Amino acid sequence: MTEDRRPPAPATYPVGTEEDLLSVRHAVRAATVEVGFGLVDQTRVVTAASELARNAFVHGGGGTVTLEYPRDPRGRRGLRLIVKDEGPGIVDLDAALTDGFTTGAGLGHGLGGARRLMDEFTVRTGPGEGTVVVVTRWLAW
Repeated sequence: MTEDRRPPAPATYPVGTEEDLLSVRHAVRAATVEVGFGLVDQTRVVTAASELARNAFVHGGGGTVTLEYPRDPRGRRGLRLIVKDEGPGIVDLDAALTDGFTTGAGLGHGLGGARRLMDEFTVRTGPGEGTVVVVTRWLAW
């Protein structure tokens, strides 16, 4: 995305099947290229997206991933992922963000790993309210 071009419109992808997880990965990879991230940052963002989308699929019963293209006040470009599900919510968010914590067969790096891979990270969740995770990676100057 050149400096003078308008960013792409936000796009939302369903996360309800294993195939959807692959579609999200491909869409996020293409978005990282569009923004201008180098290979290392592309890999970071795609990894975070994969972890968060899988969590929404496995623990939240499915949901959506929305890609946005924010600019900070100085004009720096970024990529924001908004991952939503309508599942049971995260009962103990502090524990869920701790490495090694898992409610399944995974390694327990998903949520905490995604937080470390991105520049900004927020979670809104509650029992019976579902979960919304918003992460942003900014292009380095």
